[in-house]
Amino acid sequence: KCDACGEVFCKDHIRYDDHKCSSAYKKNVQVPVCPLCNTPIPVQKGQIPDIVVGAHIDKDCKYNPAQQKQKIFTNKCTKPGCKRKEMMKVVCEQCGGSFCIKHRHPLDHDCRGSSQPISKA
Repeated sequence: KCDACGEVFCKDHIRYDDHKCSSAYKKNVQVPVCPLCNTPIPVQKGQIPDIVVGAHIDKDCKYNPAQQKQKIFTNKCTKPGCKRKEMMKVVCEQCGGSFCIKHRHPLDHDCRGSSQPISKA
């Protein structure tokens, strides 16, 4: 049974387009989303979604590229007293801590890992 027009159809014709449902507009509703701020944009019957979204972007869009800018240096060194951050995680194989380039070697961060450092790099 079609939930829009109420008529009964087989599985091949149950879709609105397959039986040319005259009441499909009641149920087949899609709401466009702004590609910048991810806000749903209400579109009235008869309006073209692209034009409505374009008007939203021009007037009401809350997108701020400076606010959306992601920080690149997010991996903070875990050596006490060090405040450096790196783009990529530099993990010590012995203790599992994340360190900056300067403190990446076990001897440079006073490693308390399971084994002693292999070399004095």
